[in-house]
Formats: sequence, C-alpha cells, structure tokens
Amino acid sequence: MKVISLATVAAAALTLPLVAQQPGGMAHDTTHGRPMQGAMMHGMMDMDSMMAPMMRMMAYTPEHLLARKDTLHLTADQVSRLTALATAARTAHDAAARQAMVHMGEMEEVMHGAAPDTSAVKHHMDAAHRFMGDAMWAMMRSAAQARALLTDAQRSQVDGMARRPMGMRHDGMGQP
Repeated sequence: MKVISLATVAAAALTLPLVAQQPGGMAHDTTHGRPMQGAMMHGMMDMDSMMAPMMRMMAYTPEHLLARKDTLHLTADQVSRLTALATAARTAHDAAARQAMVHMGEMEEVMHGAAPDTSAVKHHMDAAHRFMGDAMWAMMRSAAQARALLTDAQRSQVDGMARRPMGMRHDGMGQP
C-alpha cells in the first residue's frame, strides 16, 4: 500500500504546478471518457482535500506571479527578485525530482524480483519520499518568499484569484 501511496504522492509533487492550472470538474476515466467511480474517485477526493492548502499556496510561486506581473502591477525590483527566486526554486526542485525518480526506478527494479528484498525497497522508498519532499519544499519555500515580496494589495489580489473556482478564473490562474 505504501508503494501505491508513494507513487500517487510522487505524481502530485512533481506535477503540482501543472495540476494547479487544470480546470475543475469531475475526474474522468481518460480511457473511456466517463466519470471515475468507487475507491479510485474516493482516493482522489482525499488527495484533493489534502492538497488544497498547498494548491492555494502555489498561487504565490514566483513563476505564477511573474506570469501575472501586469495584472499585479509588479515593480521592476519585484520582477527581478521573483525571477531570481523562480530560477533557484526550479533548479532545486528539478534536482530533487530527478533524484526521487532515480529511487522510484530502483525501487521498481527491486520489486520485479521473484523475492524482493524489503530492506532495499524500504531504502529506495524512503529516499524517493525524502527527495519528493525536497522538491515540494523548494516550491513552497519560494512561494513563501515570493509572498513576502508583495504589497498587501497584491497579496489580497492573489488571494482573491486563488479562491475563485477553477472554471471561473479569467486571470490565467487555473486556465488550461
């Protein structure tokens, strides 16, 4: 069960910026184009509720703020500082994500044996989990630092955009 959960968390952690941009609505079976049912849908709803606070904070990532620099009326200094934060965050995120994927691959390789060594599986699972956390932390840290660079009015504006339902956003936040 932990391997399945880890894979779900890995996918969420590594794709969270993309997920934050998707329109809302019922999850669909991409193979058959119909709504998902049962445990899979329930699991996704649980993941949604766990991820919601992080999704709202992702509105503050430097990349998202820079994409809305005109709407937010960012100053040249804010743009410069946000650009530096974005570069540092992306570098840290990508390095950690690569390491997580290496360990996920190693864990999968160990699991394909006839009698997988559970200590090796645990080692790679723990390492992958740690690196996924590092990747997510790089994004969250940059979002917190970016939030601090904004004025009260700008923060209110971002908060308002982040609270709108995904399908109702016309500011680029949540649009495909």
